[in-house]
Amino acid sequence: MNSRSTNDPAGSVGAETLRELAELGAFLLGFAPWILFLFLSGHSLASLERAIAISLAASVVFGFSELRAGFVLQWGSLLFFAASLLAIGGFRLYWLATHMDLVANGCLAGIVWATILSGRPFALQYAQRSVPVEHRNDPALRAACLRISLFWAVLMTVATGMAFYRRSPWPQATESTYFLLTLLIITTGIACTTLYKGHLRRRKRAAAAIDPGTP
Repeated sequence: MNSRSTNDPAGSVGAETLRELAELGAFLLGFAPWILFLFLSGHSLASLERAIAISLAASVVFGFSELRAGFVLQWGSLLFFAASLLAIGGFRLYWLATHMDLVANGCLAGIVWATILSGRPFALQYAQRSVPVEHRNDPALRAACLRISLFWAVLMTVATGMAFYRRSPWPQATESTYFLLTLLIITTGIACTTLYKGHLRRRKRAAAAIDPGTP
């Protein structure tokens, strides 16, 4: 018989890759409500209310398991869009609608910074779910997740600063330019996160090849 060993390295690598892809997918879905809001908010009150409602629904649909697990980013997104829908759709706080880009970017940046300052960077919650229990507090894992979280915190702070600048008396770009810059910030975050995780994966495999006992 030509049965494969249960300790097949290729199978182990494949399973590990699938776990990491699932983690990355869940991580990116955490930002899905905010990305939907960016594309759907439009330039009218009706489109803004519709975008908030869709983003609120997306917070539940895309992050249901993370909400049950107490993930900070998902709960922050859910509470933000629920409060925004109540404030604009219910209480008709039109001044909030006027400054929604600034408020949204500022709140997202605040959520990410809060997880970092509390010692529980949001990226760590995703990573810990995909590793064995005994490795969930590994210093290397925590350090990598802190770097990822800091990178996103800086990006969201830049987006908030851009929203502030749009309200200044200084020379302004067009609406489409600001939209493209915001989109560039998000795609930069996604691309750099993906590349960094790939770098960590290759480094881990190289270390395991040298020392098979490396966790």
